[in-house]
Amino acid sequence: MNFGDSAEFNEDEITLAWYDYLFKRIANDFANPKPVRIFVMGTNQWRDEMEWPLARAQNTKYFLHSGGKANSGSGDGSLTTTAPRTEESDRYTYDPANPVPTIGGPLCCDAAHLSPGPHDQRPVEERADVLVYSTPPFTQDMEVTGPVYLEVFAKSSAPDTDFTAKLVDVWPNGFAQNLTEGIVRARYRNSQVKPELMNPGEIYKLTINLWSTSNVFLKGHRLRLEISSSNFPRLTGT
Repeated sequence: MNFGDSAEFNEDEITLAWYDYLFKRIANDFANPKPVRIFVMGTNQWRDEMEWPLARAQNTKYFLHSGGKANSGSGDGSLTTTAPRTEESDRYTYDPANPVPTIGGPLCCDAAHLSPGPHDQRPVEERADVLVYSTPPFTQDMEVTGPVYLEVFAKSSAPDTDFTAKLVDVWPNGFAQNLTEGIVRARYRNSQVKPELMNPGEIYKLTINLWSTSNVFLKGHRLRLEISSSNFPRLTGT
C-alpha cells in the first residue's frame, strides 16, 4: 500500500534543519516546535500536535455483538456503540500447530520473508479461529487517533493461552487494512512479574493493549476488530 509522497519522512532534511536552528540560530520550524508529530492515515498527512494523547480526543467505546457465530469475516459479528444485553458467547478452537499467520504489521529486518506494513487481512479473516466484528459503513469521515485497548471477557479449556486482537480499516471494495495490533498472555493478565494461571472454564477479564494509531476512516469504510489466539510468527501463541 502506498500512502503517497506526503508520507515520506526525510530524516536528513529534519536533521539538517535541527542543526541549522541549534548552531546557526536560523528561525525555522524548530524555533517554536510542537513536541508530537503523527502521520494520519486515510488523509495521508503528517500533523504536529502539542500533547499525546490528544487533549481534544474523545474516548469512544465500541461493544461486541453477535448471535454466537462471529467466526470469520462471513460470521455475524458486529461492533456498535450500544452496550449488549443478553447475547450468545462466541467461541473458537485454537490449534497451536496451525496458528493464524502474520500478514503485514509492525515488522522489521526480514522483508523478504515477512513484508511489513499494511496488507489485506481477508485471508486471515477466512479462518474459523478468528472472530470478526465490524461496524456498518461510516456515513462520514471519522478520525481515530490515540491509544487503543480491548477489554474482553473470556474463558479457555487450558490453564494458559494467548489472546490477540487487531484493528482493521475495511474499504468499500473489501480491502481489510491492518492498523494496529496486540496480544496478552493470560497468565500475565494482572501482572507482568506475577503470573497467574487460569482455572479452565472460568471467565476472566482480559485487557489487550493494541498500542496507538492515527487513521481517518473515510466515508463508506468500516471499523473492524479481529480476535484470535495467535499472530505467528510476529506474536507467537501458546
